[in-house]
Amino acid sequence: MTSIASESVASILVTCKQTRFRIETSPEYRELDIEGLNITLAAAPPPEAGGVVASGKGKGRSKAKSQGLEILTDAKLRLKAGQRYVLVGKNGSGKSTLLKAIAEKLIPGIPEATRISILQQTDATDETALGVQSSSSNGKALSTLDEVIERATSRSELEQEIGALSTGINDTTSATGALRALRKIKHDRQQKRLFVLDKDARLRSGARGLQARKALTEFEKEVAASALSITQVDEEIPPEAIRDETQEAIDMLADLQIRVEPSRLAEVESRAKRILTGLGFTAESMAKPISSLSGGWRMRASLAACLLQETDIMILDEPTNFLDLLGIVWLQRYLTSLGEDSDGTTGAAAALTTRAPTLILVSHDRDFISLCTDLLILKDKDLVYHHGDLASYESSTAVRRQHLKRMKEAKDRQKAHMQETIARNMREGKKNNDDTRVKQAKMRQKKLDDRWGLEVNAKGGRFKLNRDLVGYHLTMRDEIEIPPEERGVVINVPDPAELRFPGSLLSLENASFRYRGTAKGAPLALQDVTVSVGMGDRIGIIGLNGAGKSTLIRLLVEADKPTSGTVTHHPRLKLGYYSQHAVEALQELGRAEPTLTALALLMRETAEAGVSEGENRAFLGALGLPGRLASDVPLRKLSGGQAVRCELARLLWRRPHCLVLDEPTTHLDYETVTALRDALRDWPGAVVLVSHDRWFVRGVVEGIMDDDEVGSSGGDEDEDEEAESPRRRIVYRVRAGKMSVLEGGVQEFENIMEKRVSKML
Repeated sequence: MTSIASESVASILVTCKQTRFRIETSPEYRELDIEGLNITLAAAPPPEAGGVVASGKGKGRSKAKSQGLEILTDAKLRLKAGQRYVLVGKNGSGKSTLLKAIAEKLIPGIPEATRISILQQTDATDETALGVQSSSSNGKALSTLDEVIERATSRSELEQEIGALSTGINDTTSATGALRALRKIKHDRQQKRLFVLDKDARLRSGARGLQARKALTEFEKEVAASALSITQVDEEIPPEAIRDETQEAIDMLADLQIRVEPSRLAEVESRAKRILTGLGFTAESMAKPISSLSGGWRMRASLAACLLQETDIMILDEPTNFLDLLGIVWLQRYLTSLGEDSDGTTGAAAALTTRAPTLILVSHDRDFISLCTDLLILKDKDLVYHHGDLASYESSTAVRRQHLKRMKEAKDRQKAHMQETIARNMREGKKNNDDTRVKQAKMRQKKLDDRWGLEVNAKGGRFKLNRDLVGYHLTMRDEIEIPPEERGVVINVPDPAELRFPGSLLSLENASFRYRGTAKGAPLALQDVTVSVGMGDRIGIIGLNGAGKSTLIRLLVEADKPTSGTVTHHPRLKLGYYSQHAVEALQELGRAEPTLTALALLMRETAEAGVSEGENRAFLGALGLPGRLASDVPLRKLSGGQAVRCELARLLWRRPHCLVLDEPTTHLDYETVTALRDALRDWPGAVVLVSHDRWFVRGVVEGIMDDDEVGSSGGDEDEDEEAESPRRRIVYRVRAGKMSVLEGGVQEFENIMEKRVSKML
């Protein structure tokens, strides 16, 4: 096998099996079929000169693999054109690293001509990625609309080339103005091409690597000659060259002007406005400079630019993190429309090219990922594929495990019986000096050792040795291997402390709120809100961004005081409040104290209560921060999901009676979201929840379980608990500062959003 190695600036090492086909000439760039894929996240840059990983045999490959954390080992990356994949994996399994390797084309099997657009989680804070410092040709900052169009189309680059050519052609003071503008543009393009060839030469090995390095050497000579031609004086340029290159400049200018003709740009601008509107932007916010937007709105702008691009492969990493339910439903419908035929369709699909891009999506929102056709599961350093949704995968995996378990038990009984027969024949043969019987017993034993195992292939058909067991093996059959049951994530929420006398835990009565500095005649942020929370209640609060949900929560926890009305807390209430900015605050604390760990922080906060280190370790471990992860890893190096667990530990050690949670699932993977839902659903305390995750709100607040969970022991326990002390389950909608009860719960609000989205598309 020929291997190919590469390294990115982020120290991602990639090797894969080289194909004998010429992938760069493939007409279909939306498909990927890469075997033997290995991805390692290097702990430090390799010592080789230039940071290039040598691709050799044996020890060379072992050395490359041992330099850091292995993400994939001998995996197969297979993407079919136009399919929608959801990438599933635990926090820290390497999903973002895999997506980055695909987007940056660090995997040699990805053709250079493949157009890949990506939305990364870091786009909300990375000013370079967001184009925060972008400005127009006149020095003014670009508006959000113009920035989105620029990122999707590189319009300013085309306009710069048009301007340079126009200036050169219209220069009446020099006959070489057009020639010099042309040479400068061609030289800049050659520099970009040189970067691609240099990358290709470093990625490849063997005969193709040699060919790539030769091509790089030849092109370097062309670039050097181009650099000399730019500095060539007018007297040395022959008249024929001036005539020919001036005509070439005129032709290039005409071609560029066609690409930026007003009708084409008007269509792009119309699509950009439609996408930005769907993501919640108003005409006023589109006109603002992108540098004036908050991190959440910048992420929406990055998402809009990603959707606007003409691409072969679209990668969206947690696109719903900063969207409200209207934006989530709109994005879900928009991405689904990409797979429809554009013939005879209207709306989003008609505005796109006829070929839908291949979509790779990462999201913890189970309702949102239902738009995907296939699962791409990253686990045990391998990629597993499943056609269907997450529920069908979990069900089929359980059924297959049970089937293999029964098959193995039956085979073991049959084997034990055969071995007993062979042993008896061997004893009797030796006892009676019957060599034929002994020989027959040995032959049966050899056959049993060589041909015992699976009698069917992976597809369920009859096993054929030459087809189904290629290569060298110790036996002629595969062993029956039962997949181990995955240890699910478990979150243990301690029971609340006992209240000496009953009563409402917290309540608002006719509460209104107006922010300071707001004119007296301006609308209130909240108006005449009345709500009461008792022990065991499940209160859900949903609404669009800016409707006043977080303001309501801050009044409930007394972080703000109402302008009018009253806030009442139980005199012995222990309250746990999780802010939507909790992770950012924890990371800021970690930057201020670089050596502070989760355990040290919890020890500091529990010192007065006399909680021992062992108890704190056990508590953090129960929330998913075990051992050295809690005691050795600084807060600033924790992932988003780990930071959420740390923040939950800070709330739960006090054994609160009521948890007020504002968007707690933003940084969690789907397994942890499931564990948190299960823990909160059975918890005897009260929960006030603000979330855009429909599946999570249904489970925690409405107590609705999935079809495959109905009848489980957990559900029976919940029914028994409700029989003893019935829970009050209410879903409120906050709209324009006013709160109302949704009798139909989350589904009613989703139906309202669906109607609005239908009018927008």
